[in-house]
Amino acid sequence: MTDYFEVLSRDGAARIGELRLSSPVTTPALADDHVEDAGSLWSEEREVPEGDDSVLTVLPHRAFPAGTADEVKESFRVDYPETDYPSVAVVASDDAHDAGTDAYILSDAQGFVGHASAFKDAIIEAKESLPADTALYLSGVATSLNVATLVYAGVDLVDAKLAKVKGLEGMYLTSENEYFLEDLDELPCSCPACQTPREEFTRRDCAEHNANALRTELAVVRRRIRDGRLRDYIEGQARHDQWLTAAFRELDQQYGYVEERTPVIRDSELAAATSDSIRRVEIQRFAERVTTRYQNRFKNPLVLVPCSAKKPYSESQSHAQYHDAIQFRAHTVSMTSPIGVVPQELELTYPAQHYDSVVTGEWSEDEKRFVAEVLKRYLQRNEYPRVIAHVPEDGYRDICERVEAELGMEFEYTVDEHPTTTESIGNLMRTLEGELKFTKREREYNTIKAIADYQFGDGAGDALWEDSEIQTTSRYPKLQVRDTEGEQLAAMVPQYGVLSFTLKGAKHWVESDAPTKRVEIDNFAPHGSVLAPGVVDADADIRTGDEVVIEGPKAFAVGRAEMSGPEMTESTRGVAAEVRHVEEK
Repeated sequence: MTDYFEVLSRDGAARIGELRLSSPVTTPALADDHVEDAGSLWSEEREVPEGDDSVLTVLPHRAFPAGTADEVKESFRVDYPETDYPSVAVVASDDAHDAGTDAYILSDAQGFVGHASAFKDAIIEAKESLPADTALYLSGVATSLNVATLVYAGVDLVDAKLAKVKGLEGMYLTSENEYFLEDLDELPCSCPACQTPREEFTRRDCAEHNANALRTELAVVRRRIRDGRLRDYIEGQARHDQWLTAAFRELDQQYGYVEERTPVIRDSELAAATSDSIRRVEIQRFAERVTTRYQNRFKNPLVLVPCSAKKPYSESQSHAQYHDAIQFRAHTVSMTSPIGVVPQELELTYPAQHYDSVVTGEWSEDEKRFVAEVLKRYLQRNEYPRVIAHVPEDGYRDICERVEAELGMEFEYTVDEHPTTTESIGNLMRTLEGELKFTKREREYNTIKAIADYQFGDGAGDALWEDSEIQTTSRYPKLQVRDTEGEQLAAMVPQYGVLSFTLKGAKHWVESDAPTKRVEIDNFAPHGSVLAPGVVDADADIRTGDEVVIEGPKAFAVGRAEMSGPEMTESTRGVAAEVRHVEEK
């Protein structure tokens, strides 16, 4: 339980939080000026300090360095007392436990920072053992070069000890490199310490600069978290050191850890600028849902088309030409790197309309392999009478041919030189001659059902709504779902490509056989938001941004999750969900 730390926003495992000291501190942050150490119990017995809310007090502790035997940790474990002021416990990453404090220092950090696999293992083990609403503090390991990766992994607090030591040793730090001070003819920084003339710049000045550089990098990281774009920054910044690159790649392999902490919707653009982007949780999650949840409901042929730079695809010139040729006689699915495949009904769904990638005209082998695997899994799940590939030669054709060979299928190819040439468009039109058009009603019903499948789980669309029980109103992309009496049940949110429910729609959702995302609350009626202390239980598969049903003895409500289900049940501070509609019982 914590009284002095609250998580305010999340970007994967990285978080913006607030240390609620007498002068609040926004994290991730330097802890140097906000911590008071009560001392080690190895040297002598110490009294628990009186403490106050002006600083984080590190309670009397025994620190176990990396490699300490388990029996030693067990024999000398400290039982931390309850305090009524902000406090910190010192624990080893592999012996982390809830000590009732607001923050935790990992005593073995110097043994694993710098080693990618060990770093990943230590952080994940500690984070999964400690309360979700407490701050993780690594001492003596942070520099301006590595702090972004530390925060990306889930660290909230660091100090400038190592940065200052390096400065006193003559190492000048930036966010990209470390330099021997004597090798610098000029100082590549304009912080107050670097205003000293180069010939008068001392190692003490260097230590001050290093602390300033670390502080500046943390400000950049906080901005990136707020923008939901820390990963974009990490993909470039971590390239400057091999262990950092290895560390975030190691974290990419920990899908469960990162996915649980990553929002399902965002406003921000996803920049797919490197080959590592394919491993991003948002991309892997989209591909997984499309190939395990999405169900094609059209009886028409499939037409595979290339993506477009403009998002959503349907607003691009090229896709307008494809649409004019297809004329609702086929189901359109876009092929794209790094997303995979995007059925037309999901073109608005995050991240399909929120990404931007580097276009060179050449596909890497990693891109081909990934998109081919997604397309193969998609076709194994969804049957079509015909598959028409209206794709160019570069990369797309190779992918299609790989999938043809693996599945023993035969695609029909319609492109001559380029997909938008007059001859190519004519080929596509002629290939679809005789195919019946699907109706506007089919398009709209299939769209809302496909979004429900993607958003809630396999089969959700059909479980939620029988065609005879609903009608659609308004126009795409703002479709509304109404019952036969005209009362609204749900609506599309064009910004994210998801569904939001009314109270009546939420009640129907709960009563149907569709997978639900439910939050059980205590004996109160929420207005505006549900705070974590009021949550009794929550479904484990709830993610930040999910549509959720909120129910308790005194109220039934619907809204959007602001933290994951596991975090809702563990946390004692913070907003668990924002309420859109509520009905008191």
